[in-house]
Amino acid sequence: MTTVRRGAAALVASAVLGLSAAPAAFAAPSPTPSAELPAGLYGKGDPTYDGVWRQSLALLAQDTTGVRPADAAVAFLTGQQCAGGGFPSYRADTAKDCDAELPLDTNASAAAVQALAALGGQDAVVDRTVGWLKSVQNEDGGWGYNPGGASDANSTSVVIGALAAAGEQPAAAKSKGGKTPYDALLTFAKPCGGEDGGAFVYQVASPGIVADSTAAAVLAAHGKGLAATGAGTEDAKGTACEKATDIEGAAHNGAAYLANGLAKKGHFDTPPMPGADDSSPAPDYGNTADAIVALSAQGLAEQAKKPLAWLQQNSAAWAKQNGPAAYAQLIFAARAAGADPKSFGGQDLVAALNATGPAPQAAASPSASAKSEDSSDSSSSTWWIVGVFFVAAVGVGFLFSGRRKNQS
Repeated sequence: MTTVRRGAAALVASAVLGLSAAPAAFAAPSPTPSAELPAGLYGKGDPTYDGVWRQSLALLAQDTTGVRPADAAVAFLTGQQCAGGGFPSYRADTAKDCDAELPLDTNASAAAVQALAALGGQDAVVDRTVGWLKSVQNEDGGWGYNPGGASDANSTSVVIGALAAAGEQPAAAKSKGGKTPYDALLTFAKPCGGEDGGAFVYQVASPGIVADSTAAAVLAAHGKGLAATGAGTEDAKGTACEKATDIEGAAHNGAAYLANGLAKKGHFDTPPMPGADDSSPAPDYGNTADAIVALSAQGLAEQAKKPLAWLQQNSAAWAKQNGPAAYAQLIFAARAAGADPKSFGGQDLVAALNATGPAPQAAASPSASAKSEDSSDSSSSTWWIVGVFFVAAVGVGFLFSGRRKNQS
């Protein structure tokens, strides 16, 4: 059993509500047989729903650990971009223009920006995608999974991380209605008290899996991306939920929700599909890893220790099954919490990630591996693939993220 990634909350909601009829513009593309996979792609599973996402996370994780990706791997990612600047989840034939009916994916686009901005040398690609992301911003200041879809916390968060990685000021990215991305994020923050108090929901009308959307929103509130590193200033408020009227207060409450949710077991559980037996819930490795990054950014390093230790002891089989994006998530968690990704519970996450794609170039210089998060500011099991199909079907969309599952 694998973790639910970005946007999965909306997927389950779509399934429950029976919203399976979709406009042609959001029709899901046909799966791609593994034998047809391009040489530069990381992972061997079907990339139809997560090709750009997993490639972006893989390249970003390599960059943060001083690994120089193969030219073919970078070329694969840049080649996925459509003429208008946006990225689809995956385009199989890059020799021809993007089909007008191929849905563009804000999560994939934003993840690509974070990866390419970190690698450097891809300013033209990054600038086109940033321009496209700004052009599809919703009136409320946020973004949906697909352009025109209702804003959600995950999509809005990963785009904020992309804007910051590209040297933009997310707070200055105002919609035609004068709203900023942070105005949108605040609408997803729940007040203290009651179920999931302090968390960020996926959408107001579709609460979904709040650990996922909360971890994403806490990072975005700090203007950080998927690969955020460096402990934030210690949060003196601890894990108490307090009345919040601004994004800083909402970020504290969101991090407190994550810390309290991880305190007992050291990990989150994956909610069962509707109608499934929930007597023995499966661990949610991906959202646990994301929460560690968020807690570190918020200055709750002490609260990140237990889930980090749990991942070190239990995540190896999950990562091996799920592939490049899973390894990347663990690398992000390790680096955020001050652990060594090359010695993580007895495994070398960097070597394992490298083995899922084309051999990287020679090791980067020490200065490159020590780059700060500011310069680099970032699952595909059957569950995620089924989920993304529902997202495409209703046109509301995510890890990535949703935040999306890893392809093995």
